[in-house]
Amino acid sequence: MSGATIYAGSVGHVRYTTPRHKFAYRLWMLALDLDDLDGLARRSAIFRHNRPGLIGINDRDHGPRDGSALRPWVEAALAENGLAAFGARIRFMTIPRILGYAFNPISFYFCADADGRLGAVLHQVKNTFGDQVGYLIPVTAASGLIRQRVAKAMHVSPLFDMQGQYDFTFTRLERRFRMSIRYGAAERRMSAVMALDATPATDRALFGQLARMPLMAAKVIAAIHWEAIKTLVRGAKFHREPKDSHPTIVRGDAV
Repeated sequence: MSGATIYAGSVGHVRYTTPRHKFAYRLWMLALDLDDLDGLARRSAIFRHNRPGLIGINDRDHGPRDGSALRPWVEAALAENGLAAFGARIRFMTIPRILGYAFNPISFYFCADADGRLGAVLHQVKNTFGDQVGYLIPVTAASGLIRQRVAKAMHVSPLFDMQGQYDFTFTRLERRFRMSIRYGAAERRMSAVMALDATPATDRALFGQLARMPLMAAKVIAAIHWEAIKTLVRGAKFHREPKDSHPTIVRGDAV
């Protein structure tokens, strides 16, 4: 879908290693063209870009996280990996700032060429320790499900070590968005499944999401910590964050 769009639904997590654990929660994300951040802010009474507001996107939460524009950061990553042609149209999908607070376990930059052909997705992953990594992976499938794979490069959860890889399987940004993330090493360790449905991001729709989940961004990080505590109490092993730094951008592969 084109134009600013709300994707609302649920995400579920399953831990397959001992102790097994699963949980789910509701969430919504905002998808919009990087070139239209200021345009949406001008048209909207509720959305703001780099300014305080009820709902918004602040550049310092993403990309280089220094307040600079996001497009040049994505373009540079694409160019460094031989994917420059797919910087013509970049659609950004993230949990926006809500009531001034933002936390995004994962955001996406869908990168397409001038003809609109999707050629790469940059998965921006954050942990609760303030770290971030970008997994840049080509898209080779002309239609149907997109399948990608990348080696784990950043410590995300203290309940897992650094071994293993992520397998992404997902649809394009259409009326429905479905994504499965499988994490495993010698065997499957964890999976996350996201099921979201699209609605145009009118002010009325944005106000509706705000009314239904005014503390959603805070709820996400609270849920992560609460579920981790419950799993630790049940006997999960704690892994300290490695002191070694990780790359800013990691290249993955289409499957």
